[in-house]
Amino acid sequence: MSSLACAHILEEIDSPLAAIDYYAGFAHEEHSFLLDSGRDPEKLGHYSFAGRKPFLVFQSKGDRIRILRQGSIEHRRGNPFEELRAALAPYRVDASLYRESPIPFLGGAVGYFGYELNYVMEKLPCRGADDLALPDCYFMFFDSVIVRDELEQKLYLSALGFDSDPAAAREKARQAFATMRAEMARVERGEASAGTPGTDDRRAASTGPADADLKIRSMFTQEEYMDVVRQAKEHIFAGDIFEVCTTHRLECDFAGNAFELYRELKRINPAPFASYLNLPEVKVVSSSPERFLRLKRDGWAESRPIKGTRPRGKDEAEDKAFHDDLFSSIKDRAENMMIVDLVRNDLGRVCDFHTVRVPELMLIERYATVFQMVSTIVGKLEPGRDLLDLVQACFPGGSMTGAPKIEAMSIIDALEPVKRGIYSGSIGYLDFAGNADLNIVIRTILVKNGKAYFQVGGAVVADSDPEGEYLETLHKASALIRSLRSVALGPDQADPGGDVRSLIG
Repeated sequence: MSSLACAHILEEIDSPLAAIDYYAGFAHEEHSFLLDSGRDPEKLGHYSFAGRKPFLVFQSKGDRIRILRQGSIEHRRGNPFEELRAALAPYRVDASLYRESPIPFLGGAVGYFGYELNYVMEKLPCRGADDLALPDCYFMFFDSVIVRDELEQKLYLSALGFDSDPAAAREKARQAFATMRAEMARVERGEASAGTPGTDDRRAASTGPADADLKIRSMFTQEEYMDVVRQAKEHIFAGDIFEVCTTHRLECDFAGNAFELYRELKRINPAPFASYLNLPEVKVVSSSPERFLRLKRDGWAESRPIKGTRPRGKDEAEDKAFHDDLFSSIKDRAENMMIVDLVRNDLGRVCDFHTVRVPELMLIERYATVFQMVSTIVGKLEPGRDLLDLVQACFPGGSMTGAPKIEAMSIIDALEPVKRGIYSGSIGYLDFAGNADLNIVIRTILVKNGKAYFQVGGAVVADSDPEGEYLETLHKASALIRSLRSVALGPDQADPGGDVRSLIG
């Protein structure tokens, strides 16, 4: 299908409200999204985006493709990346539309790439249970979005119109703008949009479970997870891999409001790549600090892998001790360097290899509950390559697999009893001009059928200590557990103190 004519309206909105405030007015609507910058607007958290009522929804599971378009459903089989490229193609807009734009995203596809897309790209064993049974790939196409410039404190409304006739495209852009502006006006007046929240989006009537506690269940005991680490180390000593990211999933009953949970997680653990996706199949509550890929208008790609973690201290002195320990750790620096090399290689598959470089190496970044060691790798995309070529070359993010990537993924499949699903994948936007910003799905809770699921892990290398690796996963889980407790039991129960292990049954 050839490209359609495109019309565009962009207007700065005079409003004291932020994107999250507008989104709260329609957060109960399925097929809506919030990509929310929670910190550091001068560097990473520059923009937030919100949208509702997509005109197309793309899903895949294995090679089965499902497209919802104007009330009809299309089914086909094919490579999900190629099918997604084909779905985006008619809505391609000229890059000139962005040259004078003050914002990076005017409209496009928002959603996720799930970890199990790796089976599409590589021949891997398939052993873990797919108990959540979520789509592998899920993108919603939006012709209007609310955009907040967090640095300049400005709010914009962008609307696009597509049609074979330019005049009709202009009218569609006008209608999309008017519809979203009317919705924003309702929010400004304190009115929610029409519709009834689903079960997962209602605040639980009670203050929590009958026993006034929240039981966290893990698919591994501490000893079982430590044994997974030992098995991973055996593969390292055998020469199969240098490093592998092992994880375990936790869950609990949760009848609360998923968007309220998102607000609480953002408060406890603000992060530059936070997001909330309200999908019919699942509510995705994420406060990720990690960028998987950004592709900018000038063709430069960027990845920011995180490897190396320490908890935050109780006071300034302990904080400094943890910071300095991470900075000087030979083990953590080795973890980070191995992933930097892997990402350099991934980018080199689709970028001019002479442009691939590392402008930031092993920086220590401070978050609410942890310190993280972060590096930045960039490269200029080769002529003839596009965004989906870049995603396929780099997916899944090396920080969530290990190195070498294919063998590490095969070992992960053998060691972890359930599929990762959205976790370890990527959430973000693909715009209609071929630009993108995508996170790594960590620090994320999935709310589905009255339960909350979240996964945590860490890199295993030759000198990893099994108990230390387990405790690191609990440091990463602490903000998620506190958020769940706060919403389910009340703010005074968010942090019960003591060892996090005592909360896991």
